[in-house]
Amino acid sequence: MNDFKQFLLRGNVVDLAVGIVVGVAFGALVTAFVKDFITPLIAALVGKPDFSAIQFTINGSVFGLGDFLNSLLSFVLVATAVFFFVVKPINYLMARARKEPPADPTTMKCPDCLSEIPIGARRCAFCTAPLAKPA
Repeated sequence: MNDFKQFLLRGNVVDLAVGIVVGVAFGALVTAFVKDFITPLIAALVGKPDFSAIQFTINGSVFGLGDFLNSLLSFVLVATAVFFFVVKPINYLMARARKEPPADPTTMKCPDCLSEIPIGARRCAFCTAPLAKPA
């Protein structure tokens, strides 16, 4: 019994369980968003998209093409909603968080000729003007 308890309390099992629970809740949220906002928006623009009546029969077998089209449309709407309302904002936030601070400058401008010279230089390589000692 101790081994089973240790297995259940291992980090991977707990993390997986939390991930599944959050995933199911998130799936319900996205499905509700598509059903309650996106689909009515499409219905307001082009009419209610319902293809369930489309079907054909071959040798007595009924093929429900309309049900498949409804499922395909639902999948496309859910995938679009997830992409534009979850993936794009998360990618933007992650890219913003990853910005590295600018590197320390390695060159400076010569005060006489305005050429780019190394910071540690004591004399300009272009105009040979003496430079102040770097701080």
